[in-house]
Amino acid sequence: MSKPWKYFFGSWSLIFLLFGYWQINDPDPQWWIPIYLIAAITAGFSFFGKFNVNLLVILTFTYLIGSIFFWPENIFGWVGQEWQQKDLSMKTNAMEINREFFGLIISSIVFALEAIKGRSLKLED
Repeated sequence: MSKPWKYFFGSWSLIFLLFGYWQINDPDPQWWIPIYLIAAITAGFSFFGKFNVNLLVILTFTYLIGSIFFWPENIFGWVGQEWQQKDLSMKTNAMEINREFFGLIISSIVFALEAIKGRSLKLED
């Protein structure tokens, strides 16, 4: 596996660990810490060239389906609120829902890239 991909997956593993850490003060950390730890673990395995493509495809679709339940009502309004606020504290429930939506979307994109890269490496062998 090329170094850029290795760095990409390693970086996302660390970012997902940070996301999980930030969930400690979340209203529902029992859900979100494991969600981000799963993403961190799979990205970490991908960093070391270990891909379970079937699991990654299942996780991709699971997180995408989960994100539908957190579909934001007003994305641009939320972005404006975040810029205005200039800190990470949660002021409204809509901010929390938007953040959860984007967390699931980002995780599913990384899962999909891991699955694609794992599949391409498997086809090269």
